Amino acid sequence: MPGQITGVFLSTNNGTSWREVNSGLTSKSVSSLAVSGTYLFAGTNVFFSSGGIFLSTNNGTSWTSIGLTDRSVHALAVSGTNIFAGTDDGVFLSTNNGTSWTEVNNGLTNNTVLSLVVSETNLLAGTFRGGVFLSTNSGGNWKAVNEGLGSLDVFAFAVSSGPNIFAGTYKNNYHSGGETSGGIFLSTNNGTKWISVNNELTNQTFRTLVVIGTNLFAGTDGGVYLSTNNGTNWTAVNNGLTTNQTVRKLAVSGTNLYAGSHNYSGGDLFLSTNNGDSWAAINNGLSNQSIEALAVSGTNLLCGTNDILEGHVFLSTNNGKSWTEINNGLSFPYIRTLAISGTNLFAGGFSLDDVVFLSTNNGTNWSAIGLTQKDVLSFAVSGKNLFVGCDYRFLGGGVFLSTNNGGNWTSINSGLTDKSVYVFAVSGINLFAGTDGGVFLSKNNGISWTAIGLTKKKVLSLAVSGTNLFAGTFYDGVFLSTNNGTSWENKNQGFNTIPRINDLLISNNYIFAGTDEQSVWRRSLEEILK
Repeated sequence: MPGQITGVFLSTNNGTSWREVNSGLTSKSVSSLAVSGTYLFAGTNVFFSSGGIFLSTNNGTSWTSIGLTDRSVHALAVSGTNIFAGTDDGVFLSTNNGTSWTEVNNGLTNNTVLSLVVSETNLLAGTFRGGVFLSTNSGGNWKAVNEGLGSLDVFAFAVSSGPNIFAGTYKNNYHSGGETSGGIFLSTNNGTKWISVNNELTNQTFRTLVVIGTNLFAGTDGGVYLSTNNGTNWTAVNNGLTTNQTVRKLAVSGTNLYAGSHNYSGGDLFLSTNNGDSWAAINNGLSNQSIEALAVSGTNLLCGTNDILEGHVFLSTNNGKSWTEINNGLSFPYIRTLAISGTNLFAGGFSLDDVVFLSTNNGTNWSAIGLTQKDVLSFAVSGKNLFVGCDYRFLGGGVFLSTNNGGNWTSINSGLTDKSVYVFAVSGINLFAGTDGGVFLSKNNGISWTAIGLTKKKVLSLAVSGTNLFAGTFYDGVFLSTNNGTSWENKNQGFNTIPRINDLLISNNYIFAGTDEQSVWRRSLEEILK
């Protein structure tokens, strides 16, 4: 599961900041919300606890269960005093704000209801594998209205003036009746007939639709699209960064912020010059590469990539506009990390032979400098000290130190009870290590280590700002310590679902988080440190 189920969040400043409002919400898999006057309804799913519908009369400060507790509620719709709920068992109606519910499924031949919408006096239900059904008497009777509908998996509805009714559907390559077309369909006659409005849409799996004035927004598996002419034309509005990216590495150089993405068929490298407000792909020469490591030194940007079972290092001297492969002497099945110390470049990764390589001429040539048969996960440079963190699952892990650029190595693991070391951070004489068993601190260049918290969490990323230490974890989010790890505070406010935090970076008074399948997030340092 790519994230944790976390319930309902409230923003009172147009999304600048968020706070969790889940008191009394025993099921936090929330699939639908609806408002009726001062009443706020939440439809939830049955997973490891009861589901059903919850009611709040105080803007989510507290919630009360109001029925259908043994069902997953996928959709909610309000029409006057009527509240409709779409479930795996059809549609239910309440006329008393959820005090009681009545099944209203006469004529509904497919009972998995994924979406509901009210258009004037009509109620439409979108189903899984059954298309759209129409009721003109508040669910008393239903009839199928699917003429022209290319897919019978209907995930979303939206209504604009006219009334125009839009249905967002799912492109199903594995339907028992063969592949379905998917996309967005428009009806101008309450579903009697549908027409496809997919011009310029590159993705045909739609999860949500929203109308704001004359603008129609569509949320897809491939990002957000906008139409200003009732679906005749569409424009992608993703600010350049493809949604749902797995971002393994972040790097900064002046006002340039870089984000490297990973997937098994190849990733992308993105550049932002405005603190992440917009992004542009900079892949010229990096085709079909999964980005695993980034390092910056002056005008040089290094990028470590993996392609099948071969690691590569690329160099750009023009902010990523073009790249040159610099692999002479470098032999890696899998590259994981890069570091720069003065004129020395270091590359580390996984290999049955040498796992650390050094270049003294900007990558023109590389030489192996030891630590055979290990899996190098991280580097840290402090003065003349080069620290290497390894994975214990491959022929021993822990931390190794070289004081002569890899000429000799010493194992420095005293007190380090967990020896998968994913990340380092240096702050003065303090050396921090993020491991499978929390964060460790050394004040004597790794001669001895002390556990300083988050002991039951896998810590994948660390970032230091003054006396503040941030830790990014494996699906537990971001934590902050202001006292060198003596105590920690959760800092996950604002995440839709708590992601895996692959990398943290502090730049221009922001902290950035690179995540699994949720791209890049940011918060202002001033706000997160309050």
